[in-house]
Amino acid sequence: MTKNLTIYYFSGTGNAWQIALWFSEYAKEKDIDCQMIDIVHCSGVARNASMENLICFVSPVHGFNYPKIMLDFIRRFPKGKNQVILMNTRGGLRIGRWVSAHCGVSGAAFFVSALILKLKGYKITGMLPFDMPSNWFLINPAYSQKSVQIIFDKNKRRVKLHAEKIFAGKPNFYALRDIVQDTLTAVVSPLYLFAGRFFLSKQFFASSNCNHCGKCEENCPVKAIRNIGGKPYWTARCESCMKCMADCPQNAVETAHGLLLALIVICPPLIAFFSDFLPHIFENKTLHFIYENVVIFTMLYFLYFLQHILLKNRYLSRIITFFSLTHYKWWGKRNPKIKIE
Repeated sequence: MTKNLTIYYFSGTGNAWQIALWFSEYAKEKDIDCQMIDIVHCSGVARNASMENLICFVSPVHGFNYPKIMLDFIRRFPKGKNQVILMNTRGGLRIGRWVSAHCGVSGAAFFVSALILKLKGYKITGMLPFDMPSNWFLINPAYSQKSVQIIFDKNKRRVKLHAEKIFAGKPNFYALRDIVQDTLTAVVSPLYLFAGRFFLSKQFFASSNCNHCGKCEENCPVKAIRNIGGKPYWTARCESCMKCMADCPQNAVETAHGLLLALIVICPPLIAFFSDFLPHIFENKTLHFIYENVVIFTMLYFLYFLQHILLKNRYLSRIITFFSLTHYKWWGKRNPKIKIE
């Protein structure tokens, strides 16, 4: 039987935090001494407790893996022999009363983390995914309050069922039901870790609603937001956790759909134009693929910097914001940290 529990969590928009909270609440109902620790505010390298202490890691999935901040935390975690439960949150889809993943799968999240912790001496006794409301507003609009409530209710019950089994000392590898799709998508995760997140880091900007309070810069978990010319600027360190969007008191953080549209329009002719000046060696498919991505990333960062400059003009800022879907009420951007019972 579990006597002590420590939950290490990372959460940008609140989904992983909510799972960690429900899990801790059920632990307390079982008279289990439980501690929740936000890894962003965990000073230095975490130290494991006694052998009786069950350790749990909870994080969202970014690009078919745990985000870099959680992977780095696990990598720095000290050696031990404790039992460990791995959990993640994915984008959930509601169809009637049925809830399933639609924005992602666990991919390599459990495989990589389990391997790191296993090499440190830990015993993995559980892997649990939870399909929470998707907050990736670059791709999808926010769900209605009714849909969010149904997804929350479903996952709250699932947390309790899994917790009962875990606290009874039984292994719980529910995630292995998705092992085929996770294995297939796991091979893509390195592309996101080393390239994709640098692309997505340029999806955010601050509209004219920004009052320069500095909260996004101050609260960014990875310190990716800088103040350049009096406005927030998202650097390549950004992991797209969207905490800035969730926490902004002025609702000023928007997604740069217009920038991505400009990139789609500009890059193909630009790639074709410069291709005429390349040596014949670039006819090799691999080298040409690298060349295309160099052009795309170069243009992305140039256009993003240009956009940042143009945002200083209130009229141009309105035009740029006009092309952001998150600006419109029908897209339904919301603060996911609102407490839902």
